[in-house]
Amino acid sequence: MPYFEVEGASLYYETVGSGPLLFCIHGGNGSGDIWKLLAESLKDQYTVAFYDRRGFSRSYLAGSQDYEHRLERDADDARELIEHLSKDPATVIGNSSGAIVSLALLSRHPDVIRALIPHEPPAIMLLPDKDKLSARQRDVYDTYRKRGVSPALKKFVELNQAGPEGQIMVATFDPRSGPFVSQNMMYWFEREFLDYPLHEIDLAALEKNKHRLLPANGQMTNPEALQYRANVVLCKKFGRKLMLLPGGHVGFTSHFEAFAKQLLEALKEFEKTPGKL
Repeated sequence: MPYFEVEGASLYYETVGSGPLLFCIHGGNGSGDIWKLLAESLKDQYTVAFYDRRGFSRSYLAGSQDYEHRLERDADDARELIEHLSKDPATVIGNSSGAIVSLALLSRHPDVIRALIPHEPPAIMLLPDKDKLSARQRDVYDTYRKRGVSPALKKFVELNQAGPEGQIMVATFDPRSGPFVSQNMMYWFEREFLDYPLHEIDLAALEKNKHRLLPANGQMTNPEALQYRANVVLCKKFGRKLMLLPGGHVGFTSHFEAFAKQLLEALKEFEKTPGKL
């Protein structure tokens, strides 16, 4: 089992395939394993790397943590692991709160990124109704603290307008589905649930590297959902084209073959005319 040591943590990671690096950042599910099906579909074209972010699943904390700057540390972890795995810039895809990490990575360390695909970042502070959504996000967290995970997840699914996919999302948080699920849920709620969606995205830093951005949403995601609308804002702000990929919020698991095929086509086009998509 490969581990990579960073300040304050040991990061568990896996790689599949060969070729240029495709680096995958998971969301609140708490495990890089969520990328395995996509990795198998892309292993002939890329070296696909996925990992558990610090504090989740098999990536253990060691020593003092700077929780006031956890997102920045998450981005720095990604940068260090990319540099460990490749001498060249990587194509990076992040999903959900992992997409927020990926945007922080582009803001802080653009030199390690060839192309960035933020897939449905729940970046509430980009939205015109951010005050209302922030209050609802805090209400979900308060529900978790007062009544537990299940009622909080019900409100979370409603807030994100997840539709039929909501039951899949809830199932991933069932403690019976894996040995790390309970600790991942608590860590996500306590250290990420408010801080990441309510983080102020550094638009000035992204502006300097907008040619690397390939924002992506799920074809089945409700266009009114906050995680869909955030990428619409980024596309309008930076003059980028919104890429619609098969499936919904986690289409890379439910529609992984079609997702991989369309992603490959988009990346091939990007390589022909970098920054033009």
